[in-house]
Amino acid sequence: MTNRIAGALSLSLVLIGAGATTLAEEAVSNVRYDVTFTAETASNRAIHVEMSFDVSNGDAVALSIPSWTPGSYSIEDFAKNVIGIRASQGGAEIRWDKADFDTWRVYPTGRGRVTLGFDYVADQLDNGNAWARPDFAFFNGTNLFPYPEGESLEFASEVVFHTESDWGVATGLTAASAARTYSAADYHELVDMPTFVGRFDVDSTQIGGKWYRLATYPQGMMAGQVRSLLWDQIVRMMPPMEAVTDQVPWDHYTTMLVFDESFGGGSALEHSNSHLGIYHPNFLGSPTLASITAHEIFHAWNVKRMRPVDMWPYDYGRPMPTELLWVSEGITDYYADLALLRGGIVSPESFYEDTQAKIDEVNGVPPVALEDASLSAWIGPRDGTASVYYPKGSLAGLMLDILVRDASDNARSLDDVMKAVYEASYGRGRGFTEEQWWAAVRSAAGGRSFTDFHDAYIDGREAYPWEEMLPLAGLRLRVDVTRVPRIGISTTGSAEGVRVAALTPGSAAAAAGVQVGDLIVSVAGVDAGNTDFGAVFRIQFAGAPAGTRYDLVVERGGQRLTLSTELRLDDVRSTTIEEDSGANEKAARIRNGLLTGSTGR
Repeated sequence: MTNRIAGALSLSLVLIGAGATTLAEEAVSNVRYDVTFTAETASNRAIHVEMSFDVSNGDAVALSIPSWTPGSYSIEDFAKNVIGIRASQGGAEIRWDKADFDTWRVYPTGRGRVTLGFDYVADQLDNGNAWARPDFAFFNGTNLFPYPEGESLEFASEVVFHTESDWGVATGLTAASAARTYSAADYHELVDMPTFVGRFDVDSTQIGGKWYRLATYPQGMMAGQVRSLLWDQIVRMMPPMEAVTDQVPWDHYTTMLVFDESFGGGSALEHSNSHLGIYHPNFLGSPTLASITAHEIFHAWNVKRMRPVDMWPYDYGRPMPTELLWVSEGITDYYADLALLRGGIVSPESFYEDTQAKIDEVNGVPPVALEDASLSAWIGPRDGTASVYYPKGSLAGLMLDILVRDASDNARSLDDVMKAVYEASYGRGRGFTEEQWWAAVRSAAGGRSFTDFHDAYIDGREAYPWEEMLPLAGLRLRVDVTRVPRIGISTTGSAEGVRVAALTPGSAAAAAGVQVGDLIVSVAGVDAGNTDFGAVFRIQFAGAPAGTRYDLVVERGGQRLTLSTELRLDDVRSTTIEEDSGANEKAARIRNGLLTGSTGR
């Protein structure tokens, strides 16, 4: 158990009245959160939290920690990181117990001020959780801030930070007039604001009259040319994204990035006026960093504000599955691609290549309906489709954009759909339904029915019809067929070496007499100890005619066998998206509209 360590950093939250009637009905009032993180607490990788509030009587109060962070579609049970619970009133300890696995119940002795304190173990390098180093920590409000179970979350709040003299604070919360004092309109806003505390680099600029800030850890990691590059990319990507809804619903936006050698890849999590990304340093200066950044910023419109009714309002204690996650995630991915394209960050050829890569990715996993993939996001299927709603949803967005432009003679686009749904849902303080989504699509397309499209490609598992779709946008799918040498085996590594796991019927290996379980020693003189022996084999025989003899050396039952066979070639089909120089005038205009965001003749 980690004890509370008093220190220089405290975060204080005080509820501001949401109306006299509401306050009178609340079980608690005048709520304040004190969060302590100093160099001393950092040595324990712990963040100390105290939640204080007033009660009007001795009734028990239930306080819960969220089970998940919106945008990260998995139950994480943050309560498991809470240790060292204590409850007090008027300086004296009072009784507390657990109501369930993520809820604590405190028992006041009467009217007065009650405090619930605990430590949060900040040792998970995950953008939905909390992580501490000797000079730095980040955390999400969903990790640290309990809420009164069963009570309204629609209360305004004030947050005050106190930190060590040479440490900084970066958060998406709105600054108030007092030093290091911030405000949040309600609990949803409070927990939607990830926070950096400690030593990190930060700078800012204005884009379109709005302030944008870039906070990065560790200090000096993202500096010089790579920092300037990302700033230039952010400046370029913002106008195309803003043009979709014609509004920017924030006064300031913060991009928060952590780089660490132990993180194997790159990922980020969206928030309403910020996002938190974690990357291996190899991502510095890479196009992928720009792509993920665009994706998370566009989420501030699509999912943080415009989101399915199944996720409105957020319930922090249970999964919130929806069949429309492909709209929230996949179409966001499409608009991230468009932001880079229309902002001049990537070329049209790069856009086509990225689109082709998504087609290949979708074709490489079992067929799955977009609605089914959306629902399954919470369980992470192990058949390869766990994240397919990203690329497949992005491709669905491209097809809808083409079809709307084609039906309206390029007078309207998917932008019109997004804007209409945004205004009809978020603009009215609610989520959108599937019916509203397709009604907006039909309206933008001049009344065209999308029932067959939905049944085949959204609720169904039919392959996307690119040969028919791309020509509508002045594009075409070039098909290349190459003859590739194939051995016809699947292998698995073992302590003894490379073992045959499966044989392709009628293959060269099968004709030679290779058996499942054999250890492969060499293929045509290529040592199987080379992890890329298959690729080396294909290069070696790239120009050889079918029927060329070669040997397979295997070990079976302790004996080494040399098996002779002949080269067999398989046809491999690959596709490439390219512009059609012979496209008609309408298709050419649609293509230009896709590339530039323009509509009209």
